Amino acid sequence: MKIAFVGKGGSGKTTLASLFTAYLAGGGKPVLAIDADINQHLAVALGASEEEAIAWPTLGDNMGLIKDHLRGDNPRIADAASMIKTTPPGRGSRLVRPFEDNPIFEACFRDFGGVRLGVTGQFDEDDLGVACYHSKVGAAELLLNHMIDDAGEYVVMDMTAGADAFASGLFTRFDVTFLVCEPTVRSVGVYRQYADYARDFGVRLVVVGNKVTEDEDIDFLREEVGEALLGWMENSRHVRAAERGRARPIGELEAHNLATLCSMLATVDSEQRDWARYQRQGVEFHLRNARAWGSGRAGEDLTAQVDPEFVLGPALARQDA
Repeated sequence: MKIAFVGKGGSGKTTLASLFTAYLAGGGKPVLAIDADINQHLAVALGASEEEAIAWPTLGDNMGLIKDHLRGDNPRIADAASMIKTTPPGRGSRLVRPFEDNPIFEACFRDFGGVRLGVTGQFDEDDLGVACYHSKVGAAELLLNHMIDDAGEYVVMDMTAGADAFASGLFTRFDVTFLVCEPTVRSVGVYRQYADYARDFGVRLVVVGNKVTEDEDIDFLREEVGEALLGWMENSRHVRAAERGRARPIGELEAHNLATLCSMLATVDSEQRDWARYQRQGVEFHLRNARAWGSGRAGEDLTAQVDPEFVLGPALARQDA
């Protein structure tokens, strides 16, 4: 299952993503995590030191390698340079499984605390005025477009804050999107934006309250988001200790907060992906991007990269194995 964490900046999105990732790993489940937030804090939230996080290799710096590997010998793609973030797989493309060994994972991911972790890379000084952050997140989008995760495998992504995730088709790549919502008007406003954007694409949007301190907070969230509210996280000494650099085992998290993580996992496990729709939506956003800017930039018709007879799915990975 592919899971995204979104929400207003400062809502605790990265904290929830790290807790859920640690909960999966603590339960012995295979989990691949990607930090796709412009503020790259997921590694530290999982217990890495600042020095380790700074030294982490990035997907954004390895876009050439990623494109070259995924292209394979797909005859519809002239060369790796002609691939854009939305380029869908087709016959001849190399598909990846989240826990296999391949050049992308060797270059861009590291194992930490039972998690295979990759980061898109920070928006740094060299990017100012000449690039947008989606040039880095595009590496993660391209990877997910070519990834086949099977039953019992989990891919977790910490997304950019606010409604920025809707600037590409990346928001359709997930089985469940958890929106972290504080009991505030501004945070609820971000939820409503997401709900409006996601509705037409069948995105499974689930709200998890955060920074809840009293019953009035719960009443407010229930009134504002209704049945979308799955549960909430209460103030946590466990989290505060982690924020001071003293990470604790996930089993020491407060009982109520552990129960919320359990409910989140049950929600994820109850979903079943429609692979045909998954492929169809990927193609739809590729065609949009190709027509809007991709073909003009590449100097060729990138809509021709679509293989109309190809559908991504677990059977392909098993055949490849």
